[in-house]
Amino acid sequence: MKKAKIYIPAKTAMQSGRGKLKSWVLEFVTKDPSINPLMGWESSTDTLEEVVLKFPSKEKAIEYAKKNNISYNVIEPNKKEFVIKSYSDNFLKD
Repeated sequence: MKKAKIYIPAKTAMQSGRGKLKSWVLEFVTKDPSINPLMGWESSTDTLEEVVLKFPSKEKAIEYAKKNNISYNVIEPNKKEFVIKSYSDNFLKD
């Protein structure tokens, strides 16, 4: 049975906004990554490692996994708590 993980990817260091963090990703877990003795690169015989599917919601990704008999693991995103501050708060002592 194929194994996959479903998650929302983290934003890169080059992104400041959170606009592209709304889609869920289904990514297959590789079976046997190994080190290539000639070049030292990581390689695998599993071609599903290159398949990354994007979905508009977690439910759609889970539905796809169930429909195609894929064992899946859902990784919930961490909730960020925003503290709204004003510029003057930088100069006030607590």
